[in-house]
Amino acid sequence: MPEGPSLVILKELAADFAGKTIVRVEGNSKIDTERLVGKKIKSLLTWGKHFLIEFPGFAVRIHLLMFGSYAIDERKNIAPRLGLQFADKRELNFYACSVKLIEGELGDAYDWSSDVMSDEWNSGAARKKLRSQPETLVCDALLDQNIFAGVGNIIKNEVLFRIRVHPLSTLGNLPAAKLRALVEQAREYSFEFLAWKKAYVLREHWLAHNKRMCTRCNIPYSKAYLGKTNRRTFFCERCQKKY
Repeated sequence: MPEGPSLVILKELAADFAGKTIVRVEGNSKIDTERLVGKKIKSLLTWGKHFLIEFPGFAVRIHLLMFGSYAIDERKNIAPRLGLQFADKRELNFYACSVKLIEGELGDAYDWSSDVMSDEWNSGAARKKLRSQPETLVCDALLDQNIFAGVGNIIKNEVLFRIRVHPLSTLGNLPAAKLRALVEQAREYSFEFLAWKKAYVLREHWLAHNKRMCTRCNIPYSKAYLGKTNRRTFFCERCQKKY
């Protein structure tokens, strides 16, 4: 599943579609596609793992889920879930994704302060949310999109390794310094992820995710599907302390 930084890249690649008018829509999504014909795109935004195509009064929300993808000014050999075509023969196509309409203003639908990539990110609000659920495991908390919109499994594994916290630690047992580090690194690593992905070197910087050996302890990582989210987790039993 693409994480927040990958959606920021999509937003940047598609930026010049803002202001363009849609002349044709195709695809097998269940939304009223005819509603989009003749509409001018107001802006292109992201919130966490959502790509948002904003029009006056409503927006299209694209969620790429586990296997979704997109193509700009080209097509794949499968039917798109949503394909947008423009008068200058340009096109924006989305595949194997969730497509929904959001009525009204996006500011009423989204809390931008919970998006780790947003200029409006509020670390204090994130810490307050974390402290309100002391029994929650840190591996679940990092994937909670209401707290860390945009954080996915890669970022989760890397952040916990960085701050030396075992994924089965509970939020209530984390020292204040570790809780602060959790919040700070969720954002910091997300922007590093963005830079590395743009440079096509993201995997080279992984220290925990999908790795076999701990680079600090030189012992095998533990690998398990943990927490209520049941996502694949890589961690070191020696240097990542369980609180």
